[in-house]
Amino acid sequence: MTTLFTSYQLGGLTLPNRVVMAPMTRVRAAAGGLATPSMAAYYAQRATAGLIVSEGVQPNAIGQSNPSTPGLHTDAQVAAWRPVTAAVHTNGGRIFAQLMHGGRVSHPDTIGERPVGPSAVPAVGDVFTPTGPQPAPMPRALESAEVPEQALSYARAARRAVDAGFDGVELHGANGYLISQFLSSNANLRTDGYGGPVANRIRFAVEAVAATAEAVGGHRTGIRLSPGATFWGVEESDVPEMYTALLTELARLDLAYVHIEATTDEDVLIALRKTWPGTLVMNPVYPMGPKQTGKDEADHWLGLGADLVSFGRAFIANPDLVERLRGGLPIAPVDEATFYQGGDQGYLTYSPHAYAA
Repeated sequence: MTTLFTSYQLGGLTLPNRVVMAPMTRVRAAAGGLATPSMAAYYAQRATAGLIVSEGVQPNAIGQSNPSTPGLHTDAQVAAWRPVTAAVHTNGGRIFAQLMHGGRVSHPDTIGERPVGPSAVPAVGDVFTPTGPQPAPMPRALESAEVPEQALSYARAARRAVDAGFDGVELHGANGYLISQFLSSNANLRTDGYGGPVANRIRFAVEAVAATAEAVGGHRTGIRLSPGATFWGVEESDVPEMYTALLTELARLDLAYVHIEATTDEDVLIALRKTWPGTLVMNPVYPMGPKQTGKDEADHWLGLGADLVSFGRAFIANPDLVERLRGGLPIAPVDEATFYQGGDQGYLTYSPHAYAA
C-alpha cells in the first residue's frame, strides 16, 4: 500500500518518502539576489523531505517580482547557491530550484524599469516594493519577437541551477506570474501566435518547458500549475480544455513531474490526473487559504492517484515535519508575521510555544 512514507523513484533520484516541501517566498536574500548562510541552514533543516522545492528564483533581472528574493542569472548568484545545495545534500536531501518570472507582478522601484507581460493589463492589487506595498503598475506588453527570449530565460537559469548544485528545476506556471499570465484569458489579450485560442495561450508555457528540458534534461524539469486560480486578478475561462491541452503537450517531454495546486473542482483535478501520464505532485489545499495541508489531505490525494504530496506552511514552523507526520505528532502553528519580515526569527528559530505540544 502506498503511503506518504513509501519511497519513490523520481527520474534519477530515489526519494525516501513522498513528502515534498512546496516553494514558499521568504524574502531573505542578500543584495544582488544572493543566497545566504541562513538560507543554507533553513533548507538543510528540512532535508528529510523527499524533495525540497526552493522559493521562487528569478530567471532574469526583469523577472524579479519581490524585493529581497534570490536569482539565478549571474555568476555571483550561482556561487551563493552552492553552499545551500551542498548543505541540503550533506543532510541527505534533494532540492529543485523553482524558477519564477513575475511578469507584470512587479514594480519599477524593484527592477528599475516597467515590468513586462503578455499584454498591457495591470495585475489586481498591491505589489511589494522596497518602500512598501504599491498598486500594481501598467506592464509593457512584450513584442512578438521578445517572447521567445523570455521563454529561454528559464532554460538559461536552469543551466545555472544545475551548475549551482540543484538536482533540477520547477518552472512556476501558477499563481498569476508570467506563465500563468500567458495562460490567462484576461491578462493575455494578444492577437499573435501567443494569444487568443487555447492552442496559442499554452504556447509560451510549452516553449519555456521544452527549452528547459532540452537544456538540463526532462528528468530534471517540472512545472507548477494552478488551474482556475485567480491570483493577482488572472482569469481562465476554459480550465478543463486548456489544461488538458497543456498536459497533453507537456507529456511529450518526459518531465520529472507536474505539480498541481487544488485551485479548481476536484472532479476537474481528477480528470487532469488521468490526462497526465507522468509523476503528479499534488498540493491539496488552496494556497494561502485558511487551512494548511495535513496527513488526511495527503492520504486523500494519494488515494486519488497523486504520486507525491506537497506541504507549504506546515514546513515553516516544523522543519521536522516528516517525522511529525510519521509519528502522528501535533503540527506546530505558523507565525504569519515572520513570513516575510527578514531575519532568523520565525525562519531558523521559533517561539518556545511552537514545540510545546
